[in-house]
Amino acid sequence: MCIRLARLAAAAFIVTMMPVAAVAQTYPSQSIKIVVPTSPGGPNDIVARFAADFIGKLGQSVVVENRSGAGGALGAREVAKAAPDGHTLLVANTSTMAINPAISANAGYDPVQSFAPVAKFWEAYQFLAVHASSPWKTVGDLVAEARGNPGKLNYAHGGTGNFQHMIGELMMLRTGVRFVGVPFRGSSDSINALLGQVVHFTYADGAVVMPLVQAGSMRVLGLTGAKRTALAPEVPTMAEVGIADFEATSFFGIVAPAGTPDPIVRMLNAAINEGLKSAKAQALITQMGVVSIQGSPEEFGAFIAAKSMQWRAVAVAAGIRTN
Repeated sequence: MCIRLARLAAAAFIVTMMPVAAVAQTYPSQSIKIVVPTSPGGPNDIVARFAADFIGKLGQSVVVENRSGAGGALGAREVAKAAPDGHTLLVANTSTMAINPAISANAGYDPVQSFAPVAKFWEAYQFLAVHASSPWKTVGDLVAEARGNPGKLNYAHGGTGNFQHMIGELMMLRTGVRFVGVPFRGSSDSINALLGQVVHFTYADGAVVMPLVQAGSMRVLGLTGAKRTALAPEVPTMAEVGIADFEATSFFGIVAPAGTPDPIVRMLNAAINEGLKSAKAQALITQMGVVSIQGSPEEFGAFIAAKSMQWRAVAVAAGIRTN
């Protein structure tokens, strides 16, 4: 009886695995397209190029296509509507998967329901930066100045719904003080505005701001990540300076259209996770100072859902809504 039950169980397992095996044998059957929801250049393109290299090892060519517009929504919509066969993928980031759907009534997709999460590449923190000649030496100094002079201090950001804008709103919600957000055309213009002392502070990526700190042009007061970074171990996190429940990181990864077969998702996940362990990828991760922890599609999905909820709550509390 035990032998018979074992044979039945083995047969059932083989039947269950047949679709998986069939998919594994036929995918990919054509060129794979990775849609980047931004203009060429920048961190999204870096992720796309690495992903193309990792996924290309599955046996087909990989094409990267930039599809910018509507804050990343155009590219996201294109992938959400694509055939769920694993041949069209999206570089997912904080804007497309968390902020845009939170502030826009016309995003045209749901970050959780419209996509099948594949793999997270990494998370990047932001530094709170001031001009080197400013009087503030700590985040506490800056907050105290703003509390004593409501509306006096301003910060640069890349426009409504830009990540730096949302971090500023989070800062105001958590401290109860008022800063004036000054929109510019992008993050680089925000940096230039701070260098020109047009504004009092801004938030910026470590890879951008640390060379300026080393050149003596800027000073960094705090870090928006959960832990300190090796790029500037002396800089405290916002939590360490007494601002509770403050963590803001930008994230990047790969997603596919909802309904993409699980075996395909797992093949892609394995290819990306293996690629991220390579010496080349690890060298870039160290250089950029980002945090990269390889995980499952389910873990990435839970992460996206949590970030979506976080920024939706900030958008609602701050009254940020766009058409």
